Amino acid sequence: MAEFLLYEQKNHIVTLTLNDPERHNPLTGNSIVDEILDAVKRIDADRSVRAVILTGNGPSFSAGGNVKAMLRQATGEVDAMQVRHEYRAGIQRLPLALFNLEVPVIAAVNGHAIGAGLDLTCMCDIRIAAETAKFAESFVKLGIVAGDGGAWLLPRIIGLSRAAELSYTGRSIDAHLALAWNLVSQVVPAAELMPCAMKLAEEIAANPPHAVRLTKRLIREGMTTRLDTLLEMASMYQAVSHQTADHREAVNAFIEKRAPKFGG
Repeated sequence: MAEFLLYEQKNHIVTLTLNDPERHNPLTGNSIVDEILDAVKRIDADRSVRAVILTGNGPSFSAGGNVKAMLRQATGEVDAMQVRHEYRAGIQRLPLALFNLEVPVIAAVNGHAIGAGLDLTCMCDIRIAAETAKFAESFVKLGIVAGDGGAWLLPRIIGLSRAAELSYTGRSIDAHLALAWNLVSQVVPAAELMPCAMKLAEEIAANPPHAVRLTKRLIREGMTTRLDTLLEMASMYQAVSHQTADHREAVNAFIEKRAPKFGG
């Protein structure tokens, strides 16, 4: 079976590359979902990993679902309950896995991010885009809905009104409008995309990894949790953090006016 995901680690940073460029890196009709899930498990188990970059090979980040593969659903080859099962056992595991992964994930959007491809970027913590990138929540164009959590993710990132506009029209927007709408945090020339993503990942990886992981957990939990509940969680995380060697090193380095050396 072909591998549609490239896994590369350099020091504390893992780069994951969607690698089906001839078909614009679809998220269905191949093994990519299982490969991403396997990569997430590998990253989660590897305490040396401190940041992840997710990007695409070729002109697209991801074109989303493989439309030709949708014929089996459209023609009734499989019944509705089987389709429901396939979503739950397939692509719907992606947002859950990436949401619960404590290592920060940067989406380096190199080209078109369409439908589930846009939603995949929204599953990441940070999005930066090449000037050539395009974004579309285009499910309505095919007479379907976002079956991968996009209706939960997108409004939390760009707001309800703009998410509704993209979702109801299915239109695409360019990288600069995506920046203005806070869908991405940076837009850079295409040649600078991966160096920029790597620089950002290195900046994240330079910090104590336990603090970064717990910070991501607090931010994610804060999306749905009451303030008092989050404060209680933060106090527990803080109590643990204060007892770590990296915290002691940070305090000593500050007092001694030197650069800290974190062991992880």
